[in-house]
Amino acid sequence: MTTLLPKPIDPEEVAKRNDTEKPNGLFFPGSDLDEVAKHFIGNTHRYRENIIIPKLYGAVQIKTNEEKLVEAAFESCAFKSLMSCVLGYGLGAAIGLFSSSVNPNIADPLAGEKQQTAREIFREMRQATHSYGKNFAVIGAVFAAVECVIESKRGVSDWKNGTYAGAVTGGLIGLRAGVKAGIVGAAGFAAFSTVIDYYMRHR
Repeated sequence: MTTLLPKPIDPEEVAKRNDTEKPNGLFFPGSDLDEVAKHFIGNTHRYRENIIIPKLYGAVQIKTNEEKLVEAAFESCAFKSLMSCVLGYGLGAAIGLFSSSVNPNIADPLAGEKQQTAREIFREMRQATHSYGKNFAVIGAVFAAVECVIESKRGVSDWKNGTYAGAVTGGLIGLRAGVKAGIVGAAGFAAFSTVIDYYMRHR
């Protein structure tokens, strides 16, 4: 019965060779099968250009190491918390400015009280804007940080992350007024986060 495989190396012939003399191949001496064997068995490190990616949805471009570093920085918990803090401050400042402008604290002239000057009204509006912005910034930063940590630990991105993060954030905020307020705040914030997350995922 004939076979296409080359004849294996005879140990006696190898022993007779000089120390400086080396066989032609590593697995199959003198055969093209040696190159195939070294490709699949010997070297486990491949060049990135040898990766075959099916082009099902258009052209595929492999990201460079710099692009991966930038993407990892944008997806980090620190960056998400910072962005939530900035956006929360902006939203809170807008709400504070609107609320203070709609309902300014102006004295009643018929009651004999001192009229507020324009400077005092603007000062109160600035204080209300800063107060709302600071509170919203703290809430946004805490919520984003807790949600990112929970998502990293669970390894799943679903509605439960927002619910858990809302419960922790509401509990921490409500604990300043007592345990009962913390429980109510955790439940309310968790329900609100669940509704918002459900709406954003299924709209």
